[in-house]
Amino acid sequence: MIPAAFEYAKASSVEEAVKHLDDYGEDAKVLAGGHSLIPLMRLRLAQPKALVDINGIKGLDHIEVKGSKVHIGALTRHVAIQNSSTIKEKLPILAEVAGEVGDNQVRNMGTIGGVIAHADAAGDYPTLALMLDADIVTNKRTIHAHDFFKDIFTTSLAPNEIVTEVVFDVADGPHKYIKFRRRLFDWAIVGAAAQKVDRPDARPGQGGRGRAGQGRQAGRGRPARVRRAEPVRRPARQPGVQEAPREGAGQKGDRTSPIDM
Repeated sequence: MIPAAFEYAKASSVEEAVKHLDDYGEDAKVLAGGHSLIPLMRLRLAQPKALVDINGIKGLDHIEVKGSKVHIGALTRHVAIQNSSTIKEKLPILAEVAGEVGDNQVRNMGTIGGVIAHADAAGDYPTLALMLDADIVTNKRTIHAHDFFKDIFTTSLAPNEIVTEVVFDVADGPHKYIKFRRRLFDWAIVGAAAQKVDRPDARPGQGGRGRAGQGRQAGRGRPARVRRAEPVRRPARQPGVQEAPREGAGQKGDRTSPIDM
């Protein structure tokens, strides 16, 4: 199908983009990679009055480590995350997830900020953002991931608010990400992730120095962190360790309730 008519404006700075959003009102949408928004527009499931293109804004495609945090600019492409030596060292699960996003065309155009702001329950990054306690930085404030995702395609962003950066804690321990899909490049029908995260306050002899963050995508209207499953992931040589993976999987399954589309 052909999208409904819309206005188009190209911004060269965050301030200019915000001005355009103010001018067009709440029916305007920000355009980054476009691989999530444009398909909805073609189906007329989304009919924005205007698109504000932010691809020309400089300085929003960075990948930096500052202390124990990994800062990723909103316009950082999936392929840059996938191939980044910094991400592979400091947050390897994110590099692996980026390599699972769509096909080569999507990975070369799509952005982490776009996926986060779009808030599709089948998207890959929102699950990690929740699981790893990420912060979403905008032109106005910093929003914790738990407070950011409200429902499918719904976030706490104001009409003139733009995601500028996503900040993760460094997490280079054991991890796993898996998703089920009908075809190789399809959206996930359901997906799950787990990451061992260092816990600085743990003492030797407490049965491990970390927790296992766990998340699930696409099984409901929005991604979710499965906190009830996290304590189940007992460290090695603890009683019940053989039962832990199966019990943790059960916790995920109990909270999965697919929606009809």
